[in-house]
Amino acid sequence: MNAQVSTLPNGLRVATLTMPSSQTAAVGLWCAVGGRHEPARVNGISHYLEHLLFKGTKRRSARRISEEVEGVGGDLNAYTAEERTCYYAAASAVHLGRITDVLCDMYRHSLLDPAEIERERGVITEEIEMIRDEPSQHVQELLTAETWRGASLARPITGTKRSLASITGSDLKAHLASHYQAGRTLLTAAGAVIHEEVVSMARDLLGSLPRGNGFRAPRRPSPQRAPRIVVETRETQQTQLALSFRAPGALDPRRHALNLLHILLGGNMSSRLFQELRERRGLCYSVSTAVSAHSDCGALEIALGLDGEKVEKALALILGECARIAAKGPSRSELRRACDYSIGTSRMALERASTQNYRLGTALLTHGRIMPPEQVYERMARVTCEEVRQVAAKVFSGRSLCLAMVGPGPSRERLLELVRSFRARSDR
Repeated sequence: MNAQVSTLPNGLRVATLTMPSSQTAAVGLWCAVGGRHEPARVNGISHYLEHLLFKGTKRRSARRISEEVEGVGGDLNAYTAEERTCYYAAASAVHLGRITDVLCDMYRHSLLDPAEIERERGVITEEIEMIRDEPSQHVQELLTAETWRGASLARPITGTKRSLASITGSDLKAHLASHYQAGRTLLTAAGAVIHEEVVSMARDLLGSLPRGNGFRAPRRPSPQRAPRIVVETRETQQTQLALSFRAPGALDPRRHALNLLHILLGGNMSSRLFQELRERRGLCYSVSTAVSAHSDCGALEIALGLDGEKVEKALALILGECARIAAKGPSRSELRRACDYSIGTSRMALERASTQNYRLGTALLTHGRIMPPEQVYERMARVTCEEVRQVAAKVFSGRSLCLAMVGPGPSRERLLELVRSFRARSDR
């Protein structure tokens, strides 16, 4: 299965992947704009606009938009990230034309009705409150704000209640006109699809989309010179703890070693942190790691929930494990298992049209090309123990450590003592 990419005269790209055994089709409309590209005054406007595109067009009401897809057993949704906004749908392949038309109609002909703008302002305010009330989500927002302090990446994707209140209908229309342009738009389709047919639909539905004039890339975050800690004390049954370390971005050649480092530390139940904190010590129900990768920067994150009285012990164990892998790296057998896990889970996921559709969009927007999965797997299989050790030593230098805690637990001063001890060991 090889991906095909075509470019329309207005600059809009169309990417497809035909899956002969599939009976479904997944379609995505991608715009290369996200939370990172927003001025502070209108923080959250990309996410706001994403919501509003579901609220009606010249041809369809909000109800009809959902009924036309869900009425044939399909799925329709969207998400906003730091560097992109995506609208996507999936259904039986016989309904490919229908779901593509619905997505393109939303993208091109949204009414942005003033009544809907005000109604959805209230909906997103409730979403912000929901995140604030959920400690495991709120701690991640606190961590993000500390990790990228001073940069647009630090702001929440949803915006704040204050920024949301300041966004006007004119702001939304200007954002749509400035960013939803052919040169920044991508149509993807995977499953039981034929490339030429998808290109023909794109030409009919999106061929008149203005090319656009490009945009100014966001400023790269400033280097972090010292650890940062934020603590929010709450009366909760469990304390949420989250850590981050600055890491290579999505275009950095070390990204494959970083991905394997994440799996080795907390990517599955076999990982070092899961085995140490849950299986051996019983300190938490789960502990996990994740990689947050942007075009020019990234972060390795660790998250867990536990009794507040166990936070110090857990943090010491986590930092100790980070220091060990930075000093000695993984064993060959450990690295082999992590590599096989990454490749195996990827192969299983890519059997689904929706995952292949996601791969097409993220690859083109991030790298400007679509690499065959086997080529990626081959590169990952060549990562050495020393490469993992080197990226771990860089990531866990101590200077870029950020920590966020929500719930009962140690004071900020005590946490800072533990973090400084880790930094002292890391700097040797």
